[in-house]
Amino acid sequence: MDHFLKIAEELNITYKQVAATVGLLDEGATVPFISRYRKERTGSLDEVFITNIRDRVTQLRELDKRKESILKSIEEQGKLTDELKKKIEAAETMSALEDIYLPYKPKRRTRATIAKEKGLEPLAELLFKQTDGNILAEAKKYISAEKEVASEDDALSGARDIIAEWVNEDQTARQKVRKLFENEGVITSKVIKNKEEEGQKYRDYFDWTEPVKSIPSHRLLAIRRGEKEMILSVDITPPEDLAIDILDEQFVTSKNNAAEEVAKAVKDAYKRLMKPSMETETRLNTKTHADQDAIDVFANNLRQLLMAAPMGEKATMAVDPGFRTGCKVVCLSPQGKLLDKSTIFPNEPQKRTMEAGLTVKELCKKHNIEAIAIGNGTASRETEKFVRDLGLKGVLIVMVNESGASVYSASAAARDEFPEEDVTVRGSVSIGRRLMDPLAELVKIDAKSIGVGQYQHDVDQNSLKKSLDDVVLSCVNQVGVELNTASKELLTYVSGLGESIAKNIVKYREENGAFKSRTELKNVPRLGDKAYEQAAGFLRIKNADNPLDESAVHPESYEVVEKMAKDQKCSVKDLMTKKELLQLIKAEKYVSETIGLPTLKDILSELSKPGRDPREQFEAFQFADGVNEIDDLSIGMTLPGIVTNITNFGAFVDIGVHQDGLVHLSQMANRYIKHPDEVVKVHQKVTVRVVEVDVQRKRIALSMKEEGGSNSNESRAPKKKGGKKPQKQKQEVSMEEKLRMLQSKFK
Repeated sequence: MDHFLKIAEELNITYKQVAATVGLLDEGATVPFISRYRKERTGSLDEVFITNIRDRVTQLRELDKRKESILKSIEEQGKLTDELKKKIEAAETMSALEDIYLPYKPKRRTRATIAKEKGLEPLAELLFKQTDGNILAEAKKYISAEKEVASEDDALSGARDIIAEWVNEDQTARQKVRKLFENEGVITSKVIKNKEEEGQKYRDYFDWTEPVKSIPSHRLLAIRRGEKEMILSVDITPPEDLAIDILDEQFVTSKNNAAEEVAKAVKDAYKRLMKPSMETETRLNTKTHADQDAIDVFANNLRQLLMAAPMGEKATMAVDPGFRTGCKVVCLSPQGKLLDKSTIFPNEPQKRTMEAGLTVKELCKKHNIEAIAIGNGTASRETEKFVRDLGLKGVLIVMVNESGASVYSASAAARDEFPEEDVTVRGSVSIGRRLMDPLAELVKIDAKSIGVGQYQHDVDQNSLKKSLDDVVLSCVNQVGVELNTASKELLTYVSGLGESIAKNIVKYREENGAFKSRTELKNVPRLGDKAYEQAAGFLRIKNADNPLDESAVHPESYEVVEKMAKDQKCSVKDLMTKKELLQLIKAEKYVSETIGLPTLKDILSELSKPGRDPREQFEAFQFADGVNEIDDLSIGMTLPGIVTNITNFGAFVDIGVHQDGLVHLSQMANRYIKHPDEVVKVHQKVTVRVVEVDVQRKRIALSMKEEGGSNSNESRAPKKKGGKKPQKQKQEVSMEEKLRMLQSKFK
């Protein structure tokens, strides 16, 4: 209950909302189900709030488990007091909890424990009090050949080791130094000797200094990658004198010989014990924050890509372009079924253009092709020109991002579906299907292979998977799934199903034919009442016996819709097709103990547009004619492009030259923006201007700013404090600065 209060306060919502949400989650309800069909219980919380509640309560429960473990450990040592127990139970963060536990934590034999074994703890206690007296005379009392204390210096040294451990384990001292690392810590990277040539892609960081609290996540991850590859040495620390001053202020309380010994112990405690510990902690915390930033970027990009406009059900030809090995061509039915396949050689070196043209025309006529999808890989622009020059009337020609198609073609899912076909055919099918419905096809591919991430291989993989799975689950259920045509992979992400039940649904469909109603789902093995409750509303059945099975209205609400129709003296079908009847219904009239106004309003909205796809309308896109290679570019050229990836420092745009260009954050608008997603989204069509071209390095710098406009991003951007500041960018940002991160390509 304390957790619920805490979360409610943090998210500025009510205790009741948190308790209800956690209760539903603990019952096994999914985030999409709760946000869509349990609004009365949660107070209409959306997916963002529900996800935050889920993650926070998990975090707090993990803290509780750690507290239980620590209490048990200290109790077994016979050192647990009521006061200590209260401190442990009151700890609100894992770091605060570990600070309390540190003095009791079983540890290996340290310099302090060795000194205690020599009987030097009373001397340490005497010095720590810092009273006036002859410390050499006191130290002399502890000289012992048996205990290997040979002199006064040996005794004082051992006592200082004990004091150093006390300082290091002091909770208040650790909190102060931790705050210093957070606020004044500086990350410094230097190139390792003789690694200059090998590590050229990290040359910006060969001598780099920046405050920890302001370093962008992408830069931190780049530096850490350089360290991991043993190109850079990295240090994170605040000014040492500040740290020691803070500790001296707390522990050095007098001005005498004993205090001097304590001051030595404090300095040793910081340099030998506390600094390494805090640096490790700071590294972990900054990495966690940088990971989360990168994961958020990836998740946002993935959502935008998955929710890209579908072309819809059209007979489609898909072409995977190539030079020497030719272009693999497949023909798909409007439902994505493979109908035909061929290989053509319209490009160099064979250049059998006439033969290839005849093949394409014959296939188009044979299968009534309405659209042609061309992969954007090698030979794509040449193949696109060849197809357009055929003059196929009424056939839509679209360039499709094929990133990840090769991963799918070699996957178990592709092998299961096309066991007799090779990877080139499978890849071509994927290209065609992702034009028809990006979401349905992309769920078959590991999200990390789709090419919209930022340092996806450097971040915590469990956190990344969890976040990306959340996005896919959200998108699939937001759009809804056609039960009788969906693949096993797509069904897997439907609320409440999972891989095993999805597989059973497909098997049942193959053995018994198409589902005629949602209730028939209950005949599927292992699909029990709970799974049915979670999934039914997100599954659609075209031309079902009950028209509500085609909508997002949940079966549990069918009765109230039937009552609405009865009150209007019409059928449910009439309610869904005649808006004038729907407008006569007053939602308030149907409020009951089991159904509230939020759900009733959702029902009326759905009845007005049953099964409506929330994605945008599809619009065809075409690259500029005559611009096929990086050599065709010139400064100042204005071109159409498609955003392929968004990072914290800019957006990558495909302009049809086989190499994405970078629109740096400073070149995205004539106003100040903090992040590219304020201006663009993945798969958005944009117009860009070529700013710089480096043919040798295959780097393209682009701008979306209006010509002649001031660079507001630079003039209003907050300035960094401390450390070596990077060179201030001028109006025309240098190629090196703009493309700093281009080495890490996201495909």
